[in-house]
Amino acid sequence: MAIEIVTDSTSCMDKGLREKYGIEILSLSVTFDDESFKETDISNDVFYKKMEEKGIPKSSQPSLDDMCRVMKEAAQRGNDMLCIFISSEMSGTYSTAHIARDMVLEEYKNAKIEIIDSGDNCMQLGFAAISAAKAAKEGKSLEEVKAAAEENLKKSRFLFIPENLVYLRKGGRIGGASALIGNILKIIPILTVENGVTTVFGKVRTKKKAVATMLNKMLEEVKAFGLGEIVVHHINCYEEAKELASEIYNRLNIKPLICDIGPVIGLHVGPGAIGIVYYTEKDLR
Repeated sequence: MAIEIVTDSTSCMDKGLREKYGIEILSLSVTFDDESFKETDISNDVFYKKMEEKGIPKSSQPSLDDMCRVMKEAAQRGNDMLCIFISSEMSGTYSTAHIARDMVLEEYKNAKIEIIDSGDNCMQLGFAAISAAKAAKEGKSLEEVKAAAEENLKKSRFLFIPENLVYLRKGGRIGGASALIGNILKIIPILTVENGVTTVFGKVRTKKKAVATMLNKMLEEVKAFGLGEIVVHHINCYEEAKELASEIYNRLNIKPLICDIGPVIGLHVGPGAIGIVYYTEKDLR
């Protein structure tokens, strides 16, 4: 018997990492007025061109059928399963997973399926899934595997910076007046995810200063709590991400992985967004 790990596409996990650790991905979707895509089936380049032409789409959680299928397949293999999903404050994915589990347990009464509300997204979610997968490969119990993911969540932080406030306003993540004033004054927020929701970590006048502030916060916490791993996130600004990754390497002698942010999270922050996810050796919170 093995333990299978499932997360969702908002983890923005690199394909190589998914394959290395055997992590199953359930995809959320984006829907325009005339067409719909699973976010794993559309590239950022194509998606943002469509969004420019058609406006901001709606996002939706994985289907109940997809949830049940993945859980049933694990049960049929005689394996336990740990599911780690995007914050329940941001999506109904976590809630749907419980419905799916109840349905699967009616047929497979001995199946063991644990579900975690990560309270976050992007590689903050991804690192938790990887921590669980590592524990599973070490032969740990389902309870220990779940604890490994929860411990990682206590040690991680996601900081990110939008290019401007246009998408946050259109997506309803910031008031229209605040966005207008912010854009006029060139105020750039540094955002983070705490208690399951996107919050403002700080505000500065330029993106360059925002990136420096974000980097300094990470260095400060690494010095205080030690370092696990780092990922640089971006949306269609790979050269900027490379520069940030190079600066991190110069400061810490660690080369971070660079990962795209997909459409479901990206539709709220827009092209040009850049960020970092890291976790430390000791608890941050």
